[in-house]
Amino acid sequence: MDVFDLDNAVVEDYERFARSFTQIRPEDIRSQVDALYATGRFWPEPLISINPHYERGANIQDLVAERSLHADTARVFQIDGKPITLYRHQEQAVAKASAGHSFVVTTGTGSGKSLCFFIPIIDAAIRARAAGQKARTRAIIIYPMNEIGRA
Repeated sequence: MDVFDLDNAVVEDYERFARSFTQIRPEDIRSQVDALYATGRFWPEPLISINPHYERGANIQDLVAERSLHADTARVFQIDGKPITLYRHQEQAVAKASAGHSFVVTTGTGSGKSLCFFIPIIDAAIRARAAGQKARTRAIIIYPMNEIGRA
Protein backbone atom coordinates (compact mmCIF):
# COMPACT_ATOMS: atom_id res chain seq x y z
CA MET A 1 0.00 0.00 0.00
CA ASP A 2 1.45 3.36 -0.92
CA VAL A 3 1.08 6.50 1.17
CA PHE A 4 -1.84 7.82 -0.89
CA ASP A 5 -3.79 4.55 -0.57
CA LEU A 6 -3.08 4.63 3.15
CA ASP A 7 -4.37 8.22 3.39
CA ASN A 8 -7.56 7.28 1.53
CA ALA A 9 -8.09 4.25 3.76
CA VAL A 10 -7.63 6.31 6.93
CA VAL A 11 -10.05 9.00 5.71
CA GLU A 12 -12.65 6.39 4.73
CA ASP A 13 -12.32 4.65 8.11
CA TYR A 14 -12.63 7.97 9.91
CA GLU A 15 -15.68 8.95 7.87
CA ARG A 16 -17.39 5.67 8.79
CA PHE A 17 -16.50 6.29 12.43
CA ALA A 18 -17.67 9.93 12.39
CA ARG A 19 -20.96 9.01 10.74
CA SER A 20 -21.63 6.05 13.05
CA PHE A 21 -22.93 8.24 15.87
CA THR A 22 -26.12 9.30 14.14
CA GLN A 23 -28.63 7.93 11.71
CA ILE A 24 -30.26 10.64 9.63
CA ARG A 25 -33.69 9.46 8.59
CA PRO A 26 -35.15 12.40 6.61
CA GLU A 27 -33.92 11.96 3.02
CA ASP A 28 -33.54 15.70 2.33
CA ILE A 29 -31.26 16.23 5.34
CA ARG A 30 -29.32 12.99 4.74
CA SER A 31 -28.63 13.98 1.11
CA GLN A 32 -27.34 17.40 2.22
CA VAL A 33 -25.05 15.81 4.81
CA ASP A 34 -23.87 13.25 2.23
CA ALA A 35 -23.11 16.10 -0.17
CA LEU A 36 -21.06 17.89 2.51
CA TYR A 37 -19.06 14.74 3.23
CA ALA A 38 -18.49 14.24 -0.51
CA THR A 39 -16.80 17.66 -0.76
CA GLY A 40 -14.02 16.47 1.57
CA ARG A 41 -14.32 19.61 3.67
CA PHE A 42 -13.87 17.70 6.93
CA TRP A 43 -10.31 16.55 6.15
CA PRO A 44 -7.56 18.35 4.33
CA GLU A 45 -5.43 16.93 1.56
CA PRO A 46 -2.38 15.06 2.85
CA LEU A 47 0.66 17.21 3.55
CA ILE A 48 3.82 15.71 2.14
CA SER A 49 7.08 17.42 2.89
CA ILE A 50 10.74 16.64 3.19
CA ASN A 51 12.45 17.54 6.42
CA PRO A 52 15.20 20.06 5.89
CA HIS A 53 18.80 19.10 6.43
CA TYR A 54 19.73 20.35 9.89
CA GLU A 55 23.28 21.43 10.56
CA ARG A 56 25.32 18.79 12.38
CA GLY A 57 26.97 19.60 15.67
CA ALA A 58 29.22 17.80 18.12
CA ASN A 59 28.69 14.25 19.26
CA ILE A 60 27.93 13.43 22.88
CA GLN A 61 31.50 12.25 23.56
CA ASP A 62 32.85 15.63 22.39
CA LEU A 63 30.63 17.35 24.96
CA VAL A 64 31.94 15.01 27.66
CA ALA A 65 35.52 15.86 26.66
CA GLU A 66 34.81 19.57 27.04
CA ARG A 67 33.03 18.86 30.36
CA SER A 68 29.63 20.10 29.21
CA LEU A 69 28.27 16.63 30.00
CA HIS A 70 29.11 13.97 32.59
CA ALA A 71 30.83 10.85 31.22
CA ASP A 72 27.90 8.63 32.28
CA THR A 73 25.56 10.76 30.18
CA ALA A 74 27.44 9.61 27.10
CA ARG A 75 26.60 6.01 28.02
CA VAL A 76 22.90 6.86 28.01
CA PHE A 77 22.90 8.71 24.69
CA GLN A 78 24.47 6.21 22.32
CA ILE A 79 23.29 3.88 19.60
CA ASP A 80 24.93 0.49 19.13
CA GLY A 81 27.72 1.56 21.48
CA LYS A 82 28.52 4.74 19.54
CA PRO A 83 27.82 8.26 20.84
CA ILE A 84 25.04 10.06 19.03
CA THR A 85 25.85 13.12 16.97
CA LEU A 86 23.71 16.12 17.76
CA TYR A 87 22.34 18.77 15.48
CA ARG A 88 23.77 22.24 16.02
CA HIS A 89 20.64 23.52 17.80
CA GLN A 90 20.79 20.53 20.20
CA GLU A 91 24.45 21.19 20.94
CA GLN A 92 23.65 24.86 21.62
CA ALA A 93 20.78 23.91 23.95
CA VAL A 94 23.02 21.53 25.92
CA ALA A 95 25.68 24.25 26.20
CA LYS A 96 23.12 26.76 27.50
CA ALA A 97 21.77 24.25 30.01
CA SER A 98 25.22 23.22 31.26
CA ALA A 99 26.02 26.91 31.82
CA GLY A 100 22.80 27.26 33.84
CA HIS A 101 21.06 29.47 31.30
CA SER A 102 17.43 29.28 30.21
CA PHE A 103 16.74 28.66 26.56
CA VAL A 104 13.94 28.25 24.02
CA VAL A 105 14.25 26.03 20.95
CA THR A 106 12.08 26.59 17.90
CA THR A 107 12.82 24.38 14.95
CA GLY A 108 11.04 22.07 12.55
CA THR A 109 9.21 18.83 13.13
CA GLY A 110 11.59 15.91 13.39
CA SER A 111 14.58 18.05 14.32
CA GLY A 112 15.07 16.50 17.75
CA LYS A 113 13.73 19.22 20.03
CA SER A 114 13.07 16.62 22.72
CA LEU A 115 16.79 15.88 23.11
CA CYS A 116 17.35 19.60 23.75
CA PHE A 117 15.74 19.15 27.15
CA PHE A 118 16.12 15.41 27.80
CA ILE A 119 19.92 15.46 27.60
CA PRO A 120 20.30 18.28 30.18
CA ILE A 121 17.71 16.67 32.49
CA ILE A 122 19.42 13.26 32.41
CA ASP A 123 22.84 14.89 32.78
CA ALA A 124 21.68 16.87 35.85
CA ALA A 125 20.31 13.70 37.46
CA ILE A 126 23.52 11.78 36.74
CA ARG A 127 25.68 14.61 38.14
CA ALA A 128 23.52 14.84 41.27
CA ARG A 129 23.81 11.10 41.86
CA ALA A 130 27.59 11.18 41.31
CA ALA A 131 27.83 14.03 43.83
CA GLY A 132 25.93 11.95 46.39
CA GLN A 133 22.91 14.22 46.48
CA LYS A 134 19.67 12.90 47.89
CA ALA A 135 17.33 11.31 45.33
CA ARG A 136 14.42 13.64 44.50
CA THR A 137 12.23 14.73 41.63
CA ARG A 138 14.34 16.90 39.34
CA ALA A 139 11.98 17.41 36.42
CA ILE A 140 8.35 17.02 35.48
CA ILE A 141 7.77 16.67 31.77
CA ILE A 142 4.38 17.52 30.32
CA TYR A 143 4.68 16.27 26.81
CA PRO A 144 2.05 16.70 24.08
CA MET A 145 1.47 13.70 21.84
CA ASN A 146 0.35 15.90 18.94
CA GLU A 147 1.68 19.05 17.42
CA ILE A 148 0.54 22.14 19.32
CA GLY A 149 -1.17 25.00 17.55
CA ARG A 150 -2.05 23.13 14.41
CA ALA A 151 -5.23 24.51 12.88
